[in-house]
Amino acid sequence: MTMEQSTEQSTQQSTGRTDAQAGEQITATAGWQVAPEPFTTADATALRRAYYAEVAGRYWRRSVTEAEIDEGLRDDPADGLAPPTGRFVVGRYDGRPMSCGGIRLLDPTTAELTRVYVDPRARGTGGGAALLRALEDAGRDMGAERIRLDTRSDLVEARRLYARQGYVEIPAYNAGPYAEHWFEKPISAPRAPGLA
Repeated sequence: MTMEQSTEQSTQQSTGRTDAQAGEQITATAGWQVAPEPFTTADATALRRAYYAEVAGRYWRRSVTEAEIDEGLRDDPADGLAPPTGRFVVGRYDGRPMSCGGIRLLDPTTAELTRVYVDPRARGTGGGAALLRALEDAGRDMGAERIRLDTRSDLVEARRLYARQGYVEIPAYNAGPYAEHWFEKPISAPRAPGLA
């Protein structure tokens, strides 16, 4: 099946299910499967590197070197994206790792999205929505009542995705050096056990 054919199918209803053996929430949407994964796996690391290469390259308006990617990842470690106060997820499109994202608690009821990335080759296939649903589920599981994020003006696709998924712009909640837009979305209480 081509990506174009899958794009047509991305309008199908998504389902969430719990993997019985792992006890982890898995979100599936027409060719996409998004599940928690340590940020240190080979797939997660490759996706984090691709994320940094894209956001840094767009900011600097040039290609980024491997050394710059290494430095960027060192300066912005992902160690806060591990349980119990954070999660990292990887999305696979037809089995191939094509998206990732992290969520971490800022306080007991507020979580923050970070490193949200969909490979450009898979954009428009429903992967961004599936990724956000999985991250929102992780936020609920950690007890969050709202999710926040910051982003830049040049990341127009990301801002469009957040707006489509119910995130609204809010006043600045941090002073990040690259933050130009801030979003928030209330999320419902944690799911009852056994419900998807």
